[in-house]
Amino acid sequence: MNFFSTIKLVIKTLLARKGRSFLTILGIVIGVAGVIIIIALGAGAQSLVLGQVTKLGSNLLSVQPGKSNDKGPPAQVFGIVVTTLTTDDAAALRDSTRVPHVTGVNAIVRGSATVTWENKNVDTNFVGTDYNYPKVVSFTMQSGQFYNQQEDQGDANVVVLGSTVSDELFDGTGINPIGQVIKVKSSSQSSQNQPGGIPLRVIGVVTPRGSSFFQDQDDQIFLPLAIGQQQVLGIHYLQAINIKVDSSENVDQTISNVNLVLNQQHHILPGTDADFTVRNIADAISILSTITNALTLFLTAMAAISLVVGGIGILNIMLATVGERTREIGLRKAIGATRNAILKQFLFEAATVTGLGGVIGIVVGIIISYLVSLLMHYLGYDWAFVVSVTSVVLAVGVSVLTGVIFGLYPAFKAAKLNPIDALRYE
Repeated sequence: MNFFSTIKLVIKTLLARKGRSFLTILGIVIGVAGVIIIIALGAGAQSLVLGQVTKLGSNLLSVQPGKSNDKGPPAQVFGIVVTTLTTDDAAALRDSTRVPHVTGVNAIVRGSATVTWENKNVDTNFVGTDYNYPKVVSFTMQSGQFYNQQEDQGDANVVVLGSTVSDELFDGTGINPIGQVIKVKSSSQSSQNQPGGIPLRVIGVVTPRGSSFFQDQDDQIFLPLAIGQQQVLGIHYLQAINIKVDSSENVDQTISNVNLVLNQQHHILPGTDADFTVRNIADAISILSTITNALTLFLTAMAAISLVVGGIGILNIMLATVGERTREIGLRKAIGATRNAILKQFLFEAATVTGLGGVIGIVVGIIISYLVSLLMHYLGYDWAFVVSVTSVVLAVGVSVLTGVIFGLYPAFKAAKLNPIDALRYE
């Protein structure tokens, strides 16, 4: 029997058992699609993480309160309140004689609040920060301006809105947000003394910035640091200090200088643990990339297991097929079919099932990966649609190999049948 005759016979056999063939192919489709989707999601997540470096820059440092090891998160990530950073620390880091190569330093506190304008209430996030914020975090103003040094240090009752907050409050009203007075209130004791909230005059609206680190950068407002600290949160410490370095080549030296200055500020003795952590944003992104790679590898292994399960299904189906077609096999051998021809027929059947499942799985995997990327873009994330050739070759190669490996035993069993015994089989 030549190659084309074998293929024709294989297709005829599969079509004669449509339901069984469909279920066998379905197991391979799920496994192949799973491998492609998981690898595509891993690549998309990595592109999202690396995109944050582009937005923030690789020369941005963050000082967090509390000590942590080089690879662990700061204590406040776990909800622990650490009060070791102060505005005096931020002022010391602005001294160019002690910390050269720094182009901007800004102090930060964060929280959630309710913003009210007329009869509209919006729940949002706020950033209490100083006038240096635009020097550290690059953005443009859609209208108005960010508060200046005099307004910041004079505790002026001003506020800058993110574009989302501005739209929720003023969109459709025909009123320019600039100059309007909104009220901000939170659960702090200070704001409770003003039941209606703290009145703040809108002086600017930030141009839409999208999402960063899974947070909508437009769904927030910016307040002068003292107002955010004392009137909204009722605290006197900082939650973070951000530092912009003039170039990535000077980052390591700047980290050493920052550690030296803050050790002096906090009277940290040599050999004792500091009560702060200095992190390079690019290093944090590198750690996140390592985590996403590990998760992708783990999930790919899980998807590969489904291919093995599909292979076991093929083994069972082929064994059942050999039993059902024993008389057919005996008849073919009786009229001259060789052992090799029988072997090739059953191997081709297994390879055809897995190959067809692999092709369908590729199509399904690519479509689902594309739909996920569209959804992530709709949600505002810079998610790349990436389907690597490696994932496609790996998925199809493994699926076909699975079919061949798990189809070998049934094929050998069929090929070794004695034609006389096979013809007498009931």
